[in-house]
Amino acid sequence: MLERFRQFWTGLLSPFANLLLRLGVSADAVTLVGTAGVCAGSLGFFPRGQLWLGVVIVGLFVFSDMVDGYMARASGSSSRWGAWLDSTLDRVGDAAVFGGLVLWYAGGGDDLVLASVTLWCLVTGSVISYARARAESLGMQGKGGIAERADRLVAVLVMAFFADVLDQEWLLGLTLWVLAVASTVTVVQRAFIVRRQAFALDPPAR
Repeated sequence: MLERFRQFWTGLLSPFANLLLRLGVSADAVTLVGTAGVCAGSLGFFPRGQLWLGVVIVGLFVFSDMVDGYMARASGSSSRWGAWLDSTLDRVGDAAVFGGLVLWYAGGGDDLVLASVTLWCLVTGSVISYARARAESLGMQGKGGIAERADRLVAVLVMAFFADVLDQEWLLGLTLWVLAVASTVTVVQRAFIVRRQAFALDPPAR
């Protein structure tokens, strides 16, 4: 379903992406601007409790993740550098989203428990990404788990928007608790996935 969602929006945004290519804009530039927008929306509005507005701005720039990939493929400029930049800045944007919510709960939101839960989501999200990257650097696969990056990001943004608009703060709080648990489980799942491969390649000494 998520893949069909991405294909739909990529097709919808392709005319805009083609216009940028004709204007000489590079895919890397779109990646940089998109990340800057996500960070600005998250860190500029979430800490002040303006969650719905922050989500709208973040949502606009999140689509750059689809546009830059399309632009790289359409222009034949796909490269290892572009792939690395895109993946790395995705993590910067994710950290800004959860970091902005941590600042809100630690400040005006006045809820240190949820601030801690949100911080745990941020930490485990980084570990999930690192576990995969490190596994692949060692010649193994580190995919899998119940809480992939896109799932976590969509869930927290959607619930932050409705929690603010409907004045139902518990929606976001519950979502963060669920994500904290799911992210922890995902870290453990990836550890077992990598462990199984590692033991097959390097049987432990008995």
